[in-house]
Amino acid sequence: MDAILGLEDGTYVKGTGFGAEGTACGELVFTTQYTGYEEALTDPSYKGQILMFTYPLIGNYGISGDHFQSDGIRSEGFVVRELCDFPSHYKSQLNLRKLAEDDGIPGITGIDTRMLTIKTREHGALRSALIVGGDDVEEAVEKAKKLPPISELDLLSKVTCKEPYELKSKKKTSSKKHAVVIDLGLKNNILISLLKRGVDITVVPSNSKPSTIEGLDPDFLFLTNGPGDPRNATDAIDCVNELAGTFPIMGICFGNQIIARAMGADTYKLKFGHRGANQPVRDLTTGKIYITSQNHGFAVDRDSLDGTEIEVTQENVNDKTVEGISHDYLQIYSVQYHPEAHSGPMDTEEIFFDKVIKTVGGAF
Repeated sequence: MDAILGLEDGTYVKGTGFGAEGTACGELVFTTQYTGYEEALTDPSYKGQILMFTYPLIGNYGISGDHFQSDGIRSEGFVVRELCDFPSHYKSQLNLRKLAEDDGIPGITGIDTRMLTIKTREHGALRSALIVGGDDVEEAVEKAKKLPPISELDLLSKVTCKEPYELKSKKKTSSKKHAVVIDLGLKNNILISLLKRGVDITVVPSNSKPSTIEGLDPDFLFLTNGPGDPRNATDAIDCVNELAGTFPIMGICFGNQIIARAMGADTYKLKFGHRGANQPVRDLTTGKIYITSQNHGFAVDRDSLDGTEIEVTQENVNDKTVEGISHDYLQIYSVQYHPEAHSGPMDTEEIFFDKVIKTVGGAF
């Protein structure tokens, strides 16, 4: 199939389409990871975005289904230099082309992803439109121009659960704890990391009220990753603001930003974000550096933390952006990266989640 990717600045590239015919619109973002495409494509944090892989060959070990972070592809579309149709892995159940077809997601291959990555780094993330089954340049560029900025999109309602649900840990422990998890577009690995540490979970929608959460009698509140601008998550911000000090509050990625905003700080949009599996983070207490997995386009404004009693605990080695915050008295602790993603491969998962359990007095 013919395919064309148009950008808001008038740039366009033509390639070969795969997956579903039709049009997908979203902010074009890139990730530098060369494995983990199954996890990335199914990450709800990519809702509202078209995901481009900088690594030139994607799909070579196929799709197993073992590493889905949700029930299917959540990005609006995706872009690759070369798509592998004949994967080689003993767990592979289907190739990436078939997954895109089954999920109704358009993709484009056979284009210069290096050029698009350099453009994104120079000019920032651009709005884009991907048309599969056509090659109308003017249509693609015009659709990209008309797409609202990601900060104006309601993405949370598209990724959060509709009703609360419960998950019981199978771990036998004398000090089992109960977490209420606000689903802002959560990744399955977050739930797995909590369950294997003896935590029973109640997952609630992103618009849940503080009274609802308090009525569930949690040992701690947990805020997940999610898509878009954190300033739009007003209900979750209100929950943290009202419940801070009632019980411990933890967060990852989007949750980190929401906690910061609830405590009086501000957030801002990064030029092209941090997306990949090799972001170095320095712990400011120990000086130790961890290699982390990240996926975010917004960050906590460090200067705005002055006067909030929030402490910066970790920072990005590359650009000094905030990677972790805490408030010891209120028992608030969150990180900007994804410790459940095992990029180290498991160093930050153990540090973060074990600290969560220790904070609430549970067993490991």
